Amino acid sequence: MSTERIIGKISATEKYPSTTDDFYFWTDKGEILSPFDIIKVKHLPNDETITYGVIEEINHVTDAPSHFTNYISSDFGDTADNIGNMNRLGMNYVKAKVVHNTGNIYSPVLDGKQVSLCNVEDIRIALGLNNVKNPIVCGYLQMYKGNEALKIKVELNANFLIGPEGAHLNVSGISGLAAKTSYSMFLLNAIQQKFCTEDGSNNDVAFVFFNVKGRDLMAIDEPNAELKDKDKAIYTEELGLQPLPFQNVTYYYPYDNQRPSNVLTNADPNDVERQRSNKKAYSYKFPCENHLDKLDLLLANEDDSTGTMESCVNYIINKQGLFNNVSEWDTLKDVITQYASGSAKDNDSKNPITTSSWKKFLRIINKAVDTQGIFHDNLADHERDLTTVVHNELVGGQVMVIDITLLDDNTQGFVFGSVARAIWEMKFDTERDNVPKKVIIFVDELNKYASNDTPKSSPILHQLLDITERGRSLGIILFSVEQFRSAIHDRVKGNCATSAYGRTNAIEVSKSDYRYIPKVYQNMMTRLSAGEYIISNPALRSLINIKFPFNTYKQFPNG
Repeated sequence: MSTERIIGKISATEKYPSTTDDFYFWTDKGEILSPFDIIKVKHLPNDETITYGVIEEINHVTDAPSHFTNYISSDFGDTADNIGNMNRLGMNYVKAKVVHNTGNIYSPVLDGKQVSLCNVEDIRIALGLNNVKNPIVCGYLQMYKGNEALKIKVELNANFLIGPEGAHLNVSGISGLAAKTSYSMFLLNAIQQKFCTEDGSNNDVAFVFFNVKGRDLMAIDEPNAELKDKDKAIYTEELGLQPLPFQNVTYYYPYDNQRPSNVLTNADPNDVERQRSNKKAYSYKFPCENHLDKLDLLLANEDDSTGTMESCVNYIINKQGLFNNVSEWDTLKDVITQYASGSAKDNDSKNPITTSSWKKFLRIINKAVDTQGIFHDNLADHERDLTTVVHNELVGGQVMVIDITLLDDNTQGFVFGSVARAIWEMKFDTERDNVPKKVIIFVDELNKYASNDTPKSSPILHQLLDITERGRSLGIILFSVEQFRSAIHDRVKGNCATSAYGRTNAIEVSKSDYRYIPKVYQNMMTRLSAGEYIISNPALRSLINIKFPFNTYKQFPNG
């Protein structure tokens, strides 16, 4: 059946007129429409242009002036399945938002004009999905119901997703049901398939993923054996993608000599050993000599309103006093202990830092260095200095997965901040001739590093602000995930050109972040299914409700 079927007419009334922004139309009460469906109306001059609208609200009315009238007409409250004493006249009236006119004529549509469903090409034109340059697949639309249902591939202009026109993605939704990581990885897989080839002829993008939940991302180069044929068909036939896992992946596990496998991870030791034997996995450490200048990252969540902790860090970094020859973690702790006890024989008369400040700083250092094995000075086989690897070896087409799941919050922040800083410095390295054009950083639980409660002095917050505000021009792109968008720092989420909204709760959608979203769409966000997202992107003329298939890489039931 043709999807261009006429379903109603424009209704412009004194109370609900047509405007340049929206219009109303009536349709039969049996017509099944949904929010986000696209409809079209012939428009001026002389029906030569077409105005497209996206459905926002659907209302059903009858000729009954009150609910009491309906009660009486049903034989004074007879609930039996019969007509009652009167057969009411009824219809649906629909509010639609204007999204496009083929002749750029945005005067109000006129009363009595016929309203029709759209075909696939109409929908592409309406949403700005036709003739997309540099396309990246981001999912598919399901439009209409029954025999007239349509499935439309959605492609975004990569320039508005990973730069240079727009950049950064933020994905939000409640834990478990919103599939935030799954959607992010779907997009990242599509990006790798487009910009990276096995022969190296097109390797513009490198990827750095942080694994923060169980084993979620620790086998992304292995195929999903449970992927069903119908999902494979969606990849190949509907989306034009290969149902393949990620390619060219290397895994990095935090070093821990307290475990038989010498790594701190939820991954199966046999899997780790197999990856190592295939040169796909390494343990990572942070030797003191190369990372003294990153001690400030351990203070990201510490309240330092007086700046005393920062003073300690600067004193160490500048190798003042007894820190002149420190190159090992144990030595560092010993020297700080001397300052904390007041026994340090420091000839630096300009040292204004009190012993109480050194004591507080010592507690922070001890907590990190004594409990986390990654603060280790010697490198053996299968062990790497993580930031050195990032700075010197990260190339286009490569995927680095860094496991930080079992590290404490401060150390997770240290690892993330160190890697992000290394990527930033790599971009300014004039000695390398193979620096990737773009590096996409994927991080879950963004609220740990850039929430509204994060101290303003946090060096990791400053790093994220630099990436979101200036990273686009350098080719450093942030793909971030969190449960509640409203909890994230305004400048971080405000600089994300693309936002994806998964299922959330009514309290969250009442926050100011959702104020520009129509009420009916807000309500839809509280009942979205897994595999379903509402997307906002500068290249789209409207919010869209997309779906995506199951991931192509190995899944772990419990993370």
